[in-house]
Amino acid sequence: MERDTLTVYLDQYLQIETIKDYGPQGLQVETDNKTIKRIALAVDTAPPVIEAAAAWNADMLLVHHGVLWRAVERIAGPLGERVRALLRYGINLYAAHLPLDAHPEVGNNAVLARMFGVDVAEWWGAPTGVPLGVIGPVAGSPSLPQLTKQIEEQLNCRVRVLAHGPERVGTMAILSGFGADEVAAVKALGADTYLTGETSHANYWAAADYGLNVIFAGHYATETVGVQALGQHLADKFDLDVKFFDFPTEM
Repeated sequence: MERDTLTVYLDQYLQIETIKDYGPQGLQVETDNKTIKRIALAVDTAPPVIEAAAAWNADMLLVHHGVLWRAVERIAGPLGERVRALLRYGINLYAAHLPLDAHPEVGNNAVLARMFGVDVAEWWGAPTGVPLGVIGPVAGSPSLPQLTKQIEEQLNCRVRVLAHGPERVGTMAILSGFGADEVAAVKALGADTYLTGETSHANYWAAADYGLNVIFAGHYATETVGVQALGQHLADKFDLDVKFFDFPTEM
């Protein structure tokens, strides 16, 4: 498949141009390789990820966390190392950060909701104007231990739980990545349980203050699901070869 054709499709499907982010999203590194047959999927653009993608002969690396986080950067230091490696191996880099968090079908939060039985009633949390998180009733109202076990098994992680809410989960809010500072907002939305990524000392007592169950499943683990769902979508639609490369950070 032509790289430019795929890029146009991804830009439109993910609304890259309309969802404001912290840096430019979409095709971040363009190489001389203009034909895409194999897409490596990953959360981060790190040297071992690039090497693994190259060993697999990937034509594109599709990630959640790209290499550009501001409008202008020097292509030097660690950033330069990553860009040089991508160019050397002919691997195009496509990044989708907030657009992948917010997507209603393959987004991190939409996928997490489906995985854990949340019937999405509302979207919330809009740091740049577009809601990223979801909230809704949980099918079967599982006990908190049942839910946490399911999360650990399906995300292949170890969770940390602040159990200050009810024993059975009725309504859950979800925000992948870093959402520790949104406990008050989640309580105001009417949730009794909150699933997010990484924790924060500064917000530790908020769960007790608001009588909320907070489940921290890790920034990395909660953001593995979107790129995999997007990759499967591309494989089904365009008959592309995709593979997820798992490099957990334990964060």
